[in-house]
Amino acid sequence: MAEKRKIYKPKPISGFPEWLPEWRAVEQRWLDHIRKTFESYGFCSIETPSVEEIDVLLAKGEVDKEIYVLERLHKDDEDGKDARLALHFDQTVPMARYVAQHFNDLTFPFKRYQMQRVWRGERPQMGRMREFTQCDIDVINVDHLPIHFDAEIPAMIYDVLDGLDIGRIQLRINNRKILMGLLESMGVTDLVPVIRAIDKLEKIGEQDVLANLLELGIQDNQLEQIIELINIKVRTGEELDNCLREKNLFTHLLEGEGLTELLTNTFAEGVLELGFVLDSLSHLPKDAVVGDLSIVRGLDYYTGTVYETQLLDVPEFTGSVCSGGRYDDLAGSFINKHLPGVGISIGFSRLFDVLKQNGKLEPGPKGPADILMVLPAEDKRALAAETARKLRANGNKVEMYHAPQKVSKQLSYAEKKGIPFVWFPPFEDGKAHEVKDMNTGTQSEASPESWTAS
Repeated sequence: MAEKRKIYKPKPISGFPEWLPEWRAVEQRWLDHIRKTFESYGFCSIETPSVEEIDVLLAKGEVDKEIYVLERLHKDDEDGKDARLALHFDQTVPMARYVAQHFNDLTFPFKRYQMQRVWRGERPQMGRMREFTQCDIDVINVDHLPIHFDAEIPAMIYDVLDGLDIGRIQLRINNRKILMGLLESMGVTDLVPVIRAIDKLEKIGEQDVLANLLELGIQDNQLEQIIELINIKVRTGEELDNCLREKNLFTHLLEGEGLTELLTNTFAEGVLELGFVLDSLSHLPKDAVVGDLSIVRGLDYYTGTVYETQLLDVPEFTGSVCSGGRYDDLAGSFINKHLPGVGISIGFSRLFDVLKQNGKLEPGPKGPADILMVLPAEDKRALAAETARKLRANGNKVEMYHAPQKVSKQLSYAEKKGIPFVWFPPFEDGKAHEVKDMNTGTQSEASPESWTAS
């Protein structure tokens, strides 16, 4: 008696999603739209390896607990005792390394987009995965990056999200120089922990933020000024100027200074830059852009404009669907050049997963074909194949049915896969080709040389 073969029953790996074809079709359509929009603004595509040297990833100085290292299952002495490579946990560090390594071959300002998977070792939950796709855009220049790029980035992101048809989008924009200037005027020297505490406002609430600021040494009389500042929300540069001037708390930062010309005062520089970005986005719909002075972003490399984005019609999606900002020199760990930049990242997989799980998305077809080519009989296979080639030459996507089975079975297959048209090559010599519209049920004669799916 033959020994029964042992079967390993596979199971899903938590945090590593995979979609059925009908959902993968939607995902690919989204990615194609994002790619097309990025390129319409002149951004070029790059792709970096899935792995980086561990020292490259650690040059950023953060998230080392989330890094997946790469090792062979069976190592030999030549591999060494310690892992040298790791999967990248974001695309910012690989991009910085890429720019430094290829500096002499790139044209600046360097406008790049990158759509790849990244890996983080964290606890999986809805919208948070261990393997996921990010869609990043950045502009990097040598020595100086014009402020108008800070407005181009959110304009492009609005076009991306608006084209996905997921409801109203609101871009929340601030400039960290405003808060930094206020803190500097108060004598605060270690700005990073204070900014990180304020960044938690939406997550933990105002009272807990105040408690954290007190622990960091902020005085009671200073807390009131900080809270008043971060509660400001405006839509234009003029509104921002007027709002700040109405608050006597800030007159010592603006006294004697005209906000219509470039200033060395950090606070006033931030006001000017934020006002410029807001006014540059005035072509977008009402409520699509808000200057929100509570948006500061916790990462310490942001030095000016910062972005977060909310989906107003998807309350299930908490937090920001895409975020980013301006930085002074992210590639400084890899090259002795001053390379300021501005960028934003779309949490693509997180967005897709949350919308899918909350019933906000409709699945696509189970296959990409426009036409199913019926196989009437085995001796008609060559005719069916030749007809399919003619249709493909006209831009149609044609799937050949695999066997000369009953027509009803072939039609059922097309219906299950969501194929909109079924092509009937002549069943007998001298007869015409016919095509059936599966949506209307109509069937008519057609020429494979000229017919296209409408």
